This record gives sequence, C-alpha cells and structure tokens, in this order.
Amino acid sequence: MGRLVVIVIVAVLLVWLLRRAIAGPRKPPEPAGEPKGDLVNCAHCKVNLPKAEARSAGGRFYCSEEHWRLGPRDG
Repeated sequence: MGRLVVIVIVAVLLVWLLRRAIAGPRKPPEPAGEPKGDLVNCAHCKVNLPKAEARSAGGRFYCSEEHWRLGPRDG
C-alpha cells in the first residue's frame, strides 16, 4: 500500500513538472493600480493625478471642477 502511494505522488509530480515545462516562463503581471501616462498636480490642492483625468485652464491643471472653478491657491 505504501509503495502505491509513493508511485502516485511521483506520477503527480512528473505531470506537474511537465505541464510547467510545456507552458514556458511566466511574465510578471502588470500592476493594475498604476496610472498610465504623464502625471500633473492640481494647481489648487497640489494632488497628483493622470493628465488624461485632469481639467485644464490657462496652462494649469485641476483635479476637479470645483478646484477649476476656485482657481489656483495662493501660497
């Protein structure tokens, strides 16, 4: 009985190793949370956000319509 268990374990290991060898090396997954593209900071609150999501006016970028309406913060 013990000999049968060892044979089954060895067979499972061989199948697993063969499947890994056939599949080839895996590429590391790309981080999902990282924004793609250039980052800009809001002229009002200085938070960083992707340029594609920013609202711009007068060469400045804003993170929301409210900050766009309020304009740049002094100081």
